[in-house]
Amino acid sequence: MAFEHPLTLDLAAIQELLPHRAPFLFVDQVLASGEAGGKPWLETRWFVDPDMDVFRGHFPGNPILPGVLIQEHCFQSGALLIYTSEGFHGLAGGIPVLTKVEDARFRRMVRPGMTLTTRVEQTERLANARYLQAKVHCEGALVARLQCVLAVAEDAQ
Repeated sequence: MAFEHPLTLDLAAIQELLPHRAPFLFVDQVLASGEAGGKPWLETRWFVDPDMDVFRGHFPGNPILPGVLIQEHCFQSGALLIYTSEGFHGLAGGIPVLTKVEDARFRRMVRPGMTLTTRVEQTERLANARYLQAKVHCEGALVARLQCVLAVAEDAQ
C-alpha cells in the first residue's frame, strides 16, 4: 500500500499503534514517512530521558545508553513502519515481532539528554517477513546502523 501523504505521529498516536509503554517505549514521534523506489521508509525521534533508571547502573558516573536499547528503538520504529505503510490499525493486522538482527554497528556513544533520529526502510517483503535497515543519528552524526527482520505474527489473544 502506498502512502497517500507524508505521515507524522505524536506520542499519543504512537501508543495507539504500539503495545509498548513506559518505561519500554523508545519512540516519541514519527517525523516523516514516504516511499522510495516502491519501498516504504519512516523517520522517528526519541529523546533519551536523563532520568531513565538504566543510567543508575550502566556506567555509573559516566552514563551511556546501552546499545540494546538503541536496537530496540530501531525495532519499534520498524514496527511503526509496518503498521503505517500497510494500513494496520493497532494490533488488528498482527504483531511485528523480531526474528533476526544482522550487522549491527555502533559508531558513537549516546548520553542522557540526547535525541536520536532514525530512518528505517523496508528493503524486502517476503510472506509475513519484513526486511528492514535502520540508521540512527544524533546531532548530525551516525550513531548506529543495523539490518533486521520483523515477522508479522497473528495476535494470539
